[in-house]
Amino acid sequence: MKLYSLSVLYKGDPKVVLLKAAYDVSSFSFFQRSSVQEFMTFTSQLIVERSAKGSRASVKEQEYLCHVYVRNDSLAGVVVADNEYPSRVAFSLLEKVLDDFSKQVDRIDWPVGSPATIEYTGLDTHLSRYQNPREADPMTKVQAELDETKIILHNTMESLLERGEKLDDLVSKSEVLGIQSKAFYKTARKQNSCCAIM
Repeated sequence: MKLYSLSVLYKGDPKVVLLKAAYDVSSFSFFQRSSVQEFMTFTSQLIVERSAKGSRASVKEQEYLCHVYVRNDSLAGVVVADNEYPSRVAFSLLEKVLDDFSKQVDRIDWPVGSPATIEYTGLDTHLSRYQNPREADPMTKVQAELDETKIILHNTMESLLERGEKLDDLVSKSEVLGIQSKAFYKTARKQNSCCAIM
């Protein structure tokens, strides 16, 4: 699971304006990095241009998924990730980034802004923090822990059955134990009742 790009854009009437972007293209060869970065910027602008205000969408491009969120105030965010990255986490990242961006950058600067003029430094932090969705998103972390517990439980049941003990035999033994323990309790109670001190 990998995030490659995180962009904040403004969906204007004539064109889409890139306000700020962060990239992680370290997995590409050195000579391809600038081309890959340009392609991600172009794709982000194109997707925002073709998306309606107030919409969320995921667009598949080869082995990549582009998650886009365009707010009603024309502020938009795009995440470029691989196919394995959970879309729910990507959209929560976009919502968080856009809220943070709108609080720190004045709305007047959005239509005329550019990456050089916009003062916002949170994208690199968010991009690196969300590289591991388990750590960044509490729901994903809980789901991963549940999956691990399920695997451990499944392995425990398999090892139990491998030892030659069938589950039905264990259930019948526990029922017998239950009857014997009840009989022991009644007998002990009778014994104790005749020896009570007055």
